[in-house]
Amino acid sequence: MVPFDRSRLAGARVLVVGDVMLDRYWFGDVERISPEAPVPVVRVARQEDRLGGAANVAKNAAALGAQVGLLSVVGEDEPGERVAALLAETGIAPHLHRDATLPTTIKLRVIGRQQQLLRVDFEDAPSREVLADKLDQFVELLGQYDVVVLSDYGKGGLTHIGRMIEAARQAQRRVLVDPKGEDYARYEGASILTPNRAELREVIGRWTSEEDLAVRASRLVESLNLEALLLTRAEEGMTLFDREAGSLRRYDVPAQAREVFDVTGAGDTVIATLATLLAAGAPVREAVDYANRAGGIVVGKFGTSVVTADELF
Repeated sequence: MVPFDRSRLAGARVLVVGDVMLDRYWFGDVERISPEAPVPVVRVARQEDRLGGAANVAKNAAALGAQVGLLSVVGEDEPGERVAALLAETGIAPHLHRDATLPTTIKLRVIGRQQQLLRVDFEDAPSREVLADKLDQFVELLGQYDVVVLSDYGKGGLTHIGRMIEAARQAQRRVLVDPKGEDYARYEGASILTPNRAELREVIGRWTSEEDLAVRASRLVESLNLEALLLTRAEEGMTLFDREAGSLRRYDVPAQAREVFDVTGAGDTVIATLATLLAAGAPVREAVDYANRAGGIVVGKFGTSVVTADELF
């Protein structure tokens, strides 16, 4: 791996836009089975809140030393206030829109003996009015940042993603997208997409060989006019498909040999590291190397976590 001057990270400016959520953990002990149903009874001993979704992407970029802004929508409720409080602890510049009709998205995980027993989701889609306001502010913020990350969790926060991509490209800003769903046409014109294997299969179908994957990926890169496609492959590492002088190149990065404890939020860490290194001036392949290393570190941690510059370098 090429050594990188980490002092350059302080000059990296990253704007994260997307679906913010609060990851709430209830930790407790399981000592018996409920007499009402064959389920464990968890006596909750403590609670912990962490930033999730796009906010976790922003927190990962900030942990590497980047100057980070976060644009999103939350509700006027206790979880929304908790998100704002957690952001204040990180140094992230919050650009949060409040919607009184919108409950802030919560992912509640019940943990017993370090095992996740249950996840409960509380979520709804934001109103069009709030989303329209967010688009206007997005355009205003572009001049303050070098790289834009659009973190799509399919919760409605990126309804205007096509117009956001167009505005960012007109401002000559790189746009990285963590995609969701089968409709990748909405990401046309983005710089780099970072799907995992399951997400990419929804769009290009199952590939029968590495050669078949290269052909299908090439077609997708060309049809969407992308700079590159970064496929995250878990234990198989990552594969970057990028274009140079009109031809598609392939770059395979083997997985870091680490024990996997929890993959929650690993994609957030990967795209945040990629964006930060690119904003700091690293070439794409060098940024991918470090993103791969960061992904290998974060899966060894519990829950939504971050990788610091000290750990990465």
